[in-house]
Amino acid sequence: VSREVTELWSDAIGAAGTVIRYGHWGRAVLAFPSEQGKAWDFENNGMIGAVSNLIDEGRLKLYCVDSYDAASWSNQNIPVEERARQHGRYESWILSEVVPWIYRDCGGEVEVATLGCSMGAFHAANFALKRADLFPLAMCFSGNYDPASWHGWGERGSEAYFNSPLDYAGNLHGDHLDWLRARVTLLLVCGQGQWEDTTGSLSSTRRFAELLASKGIRHELDLWGFDVPHDWPSWRAQLAHHLPRFC
Repeated sequence: VSREVTELWSDAIGAAGTVIRYGHWGRAVLAFPSEQGKAWDFENNGMIGAVSNLIDEGRLKLYCVDSYDAASWSNQNIPVEERARQHGRYESWILSEVVPWIYRDCGGEVEVATLGCSMGAFHAANFALKRADLFPLAMCFSGNYDPASWHGWGERGSEAYFNSPLDYAGNLHGDHLDWLRARVTLLLVCGQGQWEDTTGSLSSTRRFAELLASKGIRHELDLWGFDVPHDWPSWRAQLAHHLPRFC
């Protein structure tokens, strides 16, 4: 599998983040790691190997990025509103640096799908719903879509609200909702085995699917068996099963 590693500076964060591109041609997919993960995590946990045939055949270009969770959603020393504000720095890096780099790498503006596991699934869904003009497809594996449930505390203001899909999706209406219905698709996958309940992923995935259904937003819900845990072997199998349809 061909690979290119790039460091992209972020003025918002005041540091550089890593982007790793796998492949030379095909559907552009932006992959977020699990909580506090790094760009190398997908390769190190066998996710690249699970879809290497798609990469080698020129059907898939996968862009793996570093997370910023340690300073935002995973920082339990600050209230949830401040965590969301910190996440805004990461959002700025993705939109101002990573997406333009993907466009340059692809030779022009292309539709970019999002992908993630665990907390990465939250990022995949959140970016797609907030910026469906850039990300018309989100593939979300074992996500929890309510940041306030991650040991959140403090008053929840507009920053937290607009980064909680279970909050803002419920209030979508009018022309913007009509546009999202025509534009975005979400794939929600979750096992029913170990840790899917204790992480809140299973209940959150079900609730999120019900919410999207109530709003008429295109989505698929795929629940795997009680022997499928919240772990990389599950996500490798789920990714290999679903991704070929989309590239």
